[in-house]
Amino acid sequence: MGHGPLSGVRVVEFAGIGPGPFCCMLLSDMGADVVRIDRKGGRGGSLNDVTARGRRSVALDLKDAHDVAVAWALIEKADALVEGFRPGVMERLGLGPDAALVRNPRLIYGRMTGWGQTGPLAQAAGHDLNYIALSGALHAMGRKGSPPAPPLNLVGDYGGGALYLALGICAALVERERSGQGQVIDAAITDGAASLMAVIYGLRASGIWSDERDANLLDGGAHFYDVYETADGKYVSIGSLEPQFYALLLEKTGLKDDSAFAFQMNRSEWPALSEKLAVVMRTKTRDEWCAIMEGTDVCFAPVLDMSEAPTHPHNVARAAFVDMSGTIQPAPAPRFSRTPGALQGPAARPGEHTDAVLADWGVSLRPT
Repeated sequence: MGHGPLSGVRVVEFAGIGPGPFCCMLLSDMGADVVRIDRKGGRGGSLNDVTARGRRSVALDLKDAHDVAVAWALIEKADALVEGFRPGVMERLGLGPDAALVRNPRLIYGRMTGWGQTGPLAQAAGHDLNYIALSGALHAMGRKGSPPAPPLNLVGDYGGGALYLALGICAALVERERSGQGQVIDAAITDGAASLMAVIYGLRASGIWSDERDANLLDGGAHFYDVYETADGKYVSIGSLEPQFYALLLEKTGLKDDSAFAFQMNRSEWPALSEKLAVVMRTKTRDEWCAIMEGTDVCFAPVLDMSEAPTHPHNVARAAFVDMSGTIQPAPAPRFSRTPGALQGPAARPGEHTDAVLADWGVSLRPT
């Protein structure tokens, strides 16, 4: 299988949606042999399902006792397991963590939920937007006078969920080398999203962050850290936080002699300065501003759409996007000097690899 830093690690993934598949995509990109247990007769395998890439599929009916025995045979040979059902579902299937750790004491049992395994909301339905709302993250995002702005599902599902579960699995694998024992990981998106807000909570506790949106250093309130429209209706991002970068911004925009911009951290002037800078930015096209600022210490980048990003020279030079079977998608990240990760293949059809997986993992049972 893979040749990345997780080469040789075997993972059983119970098919789900959102953060669980994204976590397993990351593990696969890093070389793990991830086997997804799909529902027998289920659909899947679209080449455009990027987060399903790099896994082999075994199709099982988990209400059939024989197929459950096949699942157990795989779990017993696995290093880690990932499931994203509501609390109690795996136990009702007879595949819960207590039983699993008896059969495989070295197993890392990863549980991905929105609210967590415990707490008054544990059994409630929810989605990314609800989880980041509870953490304080959603309230902080958006423009003044407007409702909080949904940040795709990056902050919750993938940032607070999948990445924390992937980190937890890797950390537990390291700890197992010392103790020889597996453990259960309760990865809740609410917990992870709250953790991602650590710096902002620290700034608020220090009295330098307001609960008012669009009024702070990093939320668009500062004129030197924002997105601006250009003459052609496109956008550029400015992040000139440090004084030397701010001075260069004023030079590049022709505002260095405007005394109104002399006191960068005078918050009372930020709204007026944002309006003045917005007028200047609309005098040139996005490409014209790129010619002036890109690659300098202004801390600048054009705002690219998803058709533009893969063709930007920097992304091309770093091969940040790849084409797999006609689907343009992000390449594995991060990068390793000795054991680089790699895409292990497109999304699989449910049950596509059943015989090969069972043979490779030394499982003699066959699904019914």
